Amino acid sequence: MMRRFFLFLCFLCFFITEALPVITEVPSPVTFEVSRLIISGADGRDHSFTVELALSAPQRARGLMFRDRLARDAGMLFLWEDEAPRRMWMKNTMVPLDMIFFDKEGRIIHIEHTATPYTEQTISSGGAAQGVLELAGGTSRLLGIVAGDWVVHPLLPPLAR
Repeated sequence: MMRRFFLFLCFLCFFITEALPVITEVPSPVTFEVSRLIISGADGRDHSFTVELALSAPQRARGLMFRDRLARDAGMLFLWEDEAPRRMWMKNTMVPLDMIFFDKEGRIIHIEHTATPYTEQTISSGGAAQGVLELAGGTSRLLGIVAGDWVVHPLLPPLAR
């Protein structure tokens, strides 16, 4: 009887120590407001998206991590108060993403096409950026979105071209 009890305790200790890292990796809840965004192309075409807003440090840190899908007309808009070189990564991000970097006026300066899920390699804006729009991987090529197009959103200055 004592031997069974000892084995049970060993099993319990093993289970707890093995399960503990999994328990600590469960993401805490982060909420995002949702709004509409338009990408206005130099060719005159507009593309509309429903985006979640990542405006605070905790929201930007979470981003689209732990999501197993992203609709073609959805995305996440990351905005900072200042314009500076930006670096992003795909840690804990399960789906490929297009990362669209834009300046303080909303002009697209760089697009990283179909970033690889789960990689911790940094992806750079290639210049001073006010924000990043993340869309489902392949969306920007599919729609013909290119550097020089404009991100139009109420939190950015009005489009004047």
